Amino acid sequence: MSSKFSVYLFAFSFAASACLADWPQFRGPDGNGISTAKGLPLTWSAEKNIKWETATHGKAWSSPVILGKEIWLTTADEKGTQLGVICVDLETGKIIHDKKLFDVEVPQFCIDFNSYASPTPALENGRLYASWGSPAVACIDTKTAKVIWERRDFVCYHYRAAGSSVLIYKDMLIHNFDGSDHQFVVALDKHTGKTIWRTERSVDFKDIQANGKPDREGDWRKAFTTPRVFPIGGKPTLYSQGSKSAYTYDLATGKELWRAEYPVHTSSTTAVFGNDTIYLCTGNPKGELWALNPIGHGVLPETNILWKIARNVPTRPSPLLLNDLLFIVDDGGIATCLEAKTGKEIWRERIGGNYSASPLYAEGHIYFFSEEGKATVIEADREFKVLAQNQLGDGFMASAAVDGHSLILRSRTHLYRIEGK
Repeated sequence: MSSKFSVYLFAFSFAASACLADWPQFRGPDGNGISTAKGLPLTWSAEKNIKWETATHGKAWSSPVILGKEIWLTTADEKGTQLGVICVDLETGKIIHDKKLFDVEVPQFCIDFNSYASPTPALENGRLYASWGSPAVACIDTKTAKVIWERRDFVCYHYRAAGSSVLIYKDMLIHNFDGSDHQFVVALDKHTGKTIWRTERSVDFKDIQANGKPDREGDWRKAFTTPRVFPIGGKPTLYSQGSKSAYTYDLATGKELWRAEYPVHTSSTTAVFGNDTIYLCTGNPKGELWALNPIGHGVLPETNILWKIARNVPTRPSPLLLNDLLFIVDDGGIATCLEAKTGKEIWRERIGGNYSASPLYAEGHIYFFSEEGKATVIEADREFKVLAQNQLGDGFMASAAVDGHSLILRSRTHLYRIEGK
């Protein structure tokens, strides 16, 4: 890693310590896009450093997760009538399981930009927990690819299809549902699928104005974020972001502890935590990046916002926090490095392309993966320095996974294992 600073890896980990997987959920063991791997390749192409590539079917933007020597993906056909899972052998790239699990008679609407299998699953020993949003949430036996339990009774119109990934915490599976009709967070017993608690979003959507008129449906109520568990005040606390507000909840009961309101919607990025601060992107339109003091109750006052910026803030790729530096890339390919404590801009550079995948950190390097298939690798430092630019495949909507010395990348149509010598 860079000799100029060391990465801050806070000791708290919500559930990864109990998981045997190397990359068990969206954005890795701690859900923050940070890998401790060494020796990941900086350069690759169709002819270089590709150990294997495997074609995948359907249209699915969920990120790969890894358990032992298996890579798991969710998938769906383009019309959303068939939902399934794929398991790939990590060493060979051969498909172990390719199984349709659910039929959907009348799929919800999905914009072309999204897919019917965008939520990333979560893994632990012997179990895959997968979601396709309201159409299906399920626990799957990783040996047989058979469904252990399923929930198909959640009523939530995602409006443009689902995007929130699931979270394992102890014996619970936690999931955000933020649609145009219903907005809530639910905790399920991961062994049985039964509801432990369900909490409705408390924000008053009636105050939302769109074009000068009340808008009580559509974009103004939906969100796509993934919940996280942060050590707020030294206590594991559920953080969950919806439209128009971010929330914290008591993990045992689901009771709302506080909310921080903002006048925007369609949150998609996943927040990060460090320096006793939550760093979050508020959403669309004209969203902001906030550094939020998470101590409080009720509706947090403006004074809890330590700093905020509104320039080149992403609505899809999540932030990356490395010790005292915060790195972001906006949807249109402008990368920015900020001082985490002050929000002061250190550098801002165009790396080109469009971005949905979240950045990845490993061994002093940051990897950005574009929707056009370009991967830009930079030095994770106060000085902007491009180390490599690589082109592969037909574009990355999914975020990268890491195993050992390998990058596991899912493009629109293929899964790749990229490994240097």
